[in-house]
Amino acid sequence: MADRPEARAEAPPAAASAPALEIRGLGKRVPLPSGELTILDGVGFNIVPGDTVAIVGASGSGKSTLLSLMAGLDTPSSGSVLLDGKPLSTLDEDGRARVRGEKVGFVFQNFQLLPSLTALENVMLPLELRGDAEVEAPARAILQKVGLGERLGHYPRQLSGGEQQRVALARAFVTEPSLLFADEPTGNLDSHTGQAIIELLFALNAEAGTTLVLVTHDDHLAVRCAHRLRLDGGRLVADERLAA
Repeated sequence: MADRPEARAEAPPAAASAPALEIRGLGKRVPLPSGELTILDGVGFNIVPGDTVAIVGASGSGKSTLLSLMAGLDTPSSGSVLLDGKPLSTLDEDGRARVRGEKVGFVFQNFQLLPSLTALENVMLPLELRGDAEVEAPARAILQKVGLGERLGHYPRQLSGGEQQRVALARAFVTEPSLLFADEPTGNLDSHTGQAIIELLFALNAEAGTTLVLVTHDDHLAVRCAHRLRLDGGRLVADERLAA
């Protein structure tokens, strides 16, 4: 145990680099017939390039809303999200979509594969949408890497939950994103399958050097990350670095 904290002692140079994400005074409020509901209130923190970040908290604490705002899927009521130093709030929806296509990957709890497309076609899709000249070869390569080289022509309904999430991981990493957001990526999987998916996620992330932001209710998963953010009632109540 004594040598593990020393390994983390090399972190300051990374912390000194320009943030991959800057969250400044972020708030999200929605109107209700009974009055205004505050989902997030004054949340602020930085994420450095190559970081592995877990956002934790009880159900309803604002985790998924925060992730949506960070990814530019939603707009804040107050505050700002800066991606590579540029505020997402200055972009229209097309602009935010363009940034996501260029820099961001996603993994969701319910996989969000298109049922009418094969595994290969699902993984090719983000490359096609981005306008890449070559889409099939990289899609085949990443599916081989996640252990689905023999399942390229299968549709989501023909795959198990774990296999569908492997396709989703391949789709997320095939664009070589600088940021990857994962929202409860094992929430629909049994514990054994979920553990295998997490091992694969961290292995792919380490190989690619991606900045990983993971929303989870599972503290055992959270400690796999180097940086933990805890929400409670829409407020950031802890921002801590964990020992390796």
